[in-house]
Amino acid sequence: MSKINGTAAKKKVTAKQKSSSKTTAKQVPVNPDNHNNVANEATSAIPPRADKAPAQPPVVEIPESTARPETATAPELRYLQQLINYRLGSYFGRESTDAPVVPDRATWQIVRPEAMQQHSWSDDELTVLLIALVPHILPELFDTAVFQFLPNGGEFQQLGGARGKQFRGFLPTGKTVLFLLADTNWQRRLEIQELFEPDHEFARKRILWLEDVQGGEPLMSAKLMMDIDYVNLFIKGKPGKPHFSMSFPARLIATELSWNDLVLDESVFSQIRELETWLHHNDQLMNDWGMKHKLKKGYRALFYGPPGTGKTFTASLLGKYTGRDVYKIDLSMVVSKYIGETEKNLETLFAKASDKGWIIFFDEADALFGKRTSVRDAHDKYANQEVSYLLQRIEDFNGLVILATNMKNNIDDAFIRRFNAIIQFQVPGERERAAIWQKTFPPNVTLQDDIPGKVKKYEITGGNIINVVQYACLKALERKSAEVTLDDVMNGIRKEMNKEGRSFIV
Repeated sequence: MSKINGTAAKKKVTAKQKSSSKTTAKQVPVNPDNHNNVANEATSAIPPRADKAPAQPPVVEIPESTARPETATAPELRYLQQLINYRLGSYFGRESTDAPVVPDRATWQIVRPEAMQQHSWSDDELTVLLIALVPHILPELFDTAVFQFLPNGGEFQQLGGARGKQFRGFLPTGKTVLFLLADTNWQRRLEIQELFEPDHEFARKRILWLEDVQGGEPLMSAKLMMDIDYVNLFIKGKPGKPHFSMSFPARLIATELSWNDLVLDESVFSQIRELETWLHHNDQLMNDWGMKHKLKKGYRALFYGPPGTGKTFTASLLGKYTGRDVYKIDLSMVVSKYIGETEKNLETLFAKASDKGWIIFFDEADALFGKRTSVRDAHDKYANQEVSYLLQRIEDFNGLVILATNMKNNIDDAFIRRFNAIIQFQVPGERERAAIWQKTFPPNVTLQDDIPGKVKKYEITGGNIINVVQYACLKALERKSAEVTLDDVMNGIRKEMNKEGRSFIV
């Protein structure tokens, strides 16, 4: 049972007062739109808390039409409604009732019990979860409850709350949580505030948190936020896929191709299969075989080699064949010239990715994970601190992190020592190039001559070959032909080599 035992005044109202209140309730219609825009503003509609109950406290029954049938019987929402009414009723001097008890979560109907199986949350934590979810499930719940007690409109400061820009209804704040779970009991309030500490699971996994406050305002006056992925998980049973944004600077990458389309040296394939094995069996190794206390969390791999040698393609295939999403980080949106902002951006990213099973892919990683320098000024000092932070954060991440770079020597030595796998992607040899040429041409074209055999001698990468095939196929379409000519392919190779400043010799 949750310790809902605050110190709200509980004086009984007289029968005469109750009768008068009910009469008043019938005469005064409830207007849900008649309220101020800012929940924390003072309002004359809020009576001061006193030792005795206010005279003739208003009582307004919720019309049956306002109760959504799909939510009215859900045990978890019924509990939250009862908790709100219990606290408000205590404040306004209604007859005391027993504090409601959090229902067994196995009976919850809207918030999916299976989504919470891996969490051993207390009643307080479950209540905070419900408070954060309510705006997404039953947005009018808090406003409707307040209108019972303030039928003429106004805000109830003790309950906290805020208003959004698009959504003008009640958005819970930290103060809302304190009032519902602790009322004015300061010891309980301190206990509840610990649920928002950085080391709590809510913050570590970026499940829910309090928004930043401005200008020295109280921390608990901030809005209570829940990650939209967890909103989807708790309500729909599966997390939504995050959208690319400033708060999540990563793009989902995928491929329709298969391992058969990837041409690499067999020794490289062998190393990649080790990553695939870790993705398939790590949970069993750590939990069933009891190695979680002996091995570090997560897996760290470095892919290095020239552009176009298959590093990103390989990461996409690993995700496809292990059933995991692969997110490619946009470093231009992560790295900031402002001190501390880069770490903050990465912390948000890693917290969001924690426990999701995602593969995190840093392309051109030397821009972020480069060698530390000797300290000549404050900029060097903080740049080195960024690298140190990244080192620690990547070690703490419990999934697969892949860093890709053109040059292995560009990566800080401290990272090199901590990689579980370092895989070199070389420019393909003649045999591999011939196979790539053969696999890349579309099946509905005919090739003039043995093009793969004639052009395999040119030392270009798989990425170059794809560009050449695209060029040659477009030239064929321009001629209204399905035949790809050797001349077009040779011209395409010349273009690719010239881009890299290399001479083309027939």
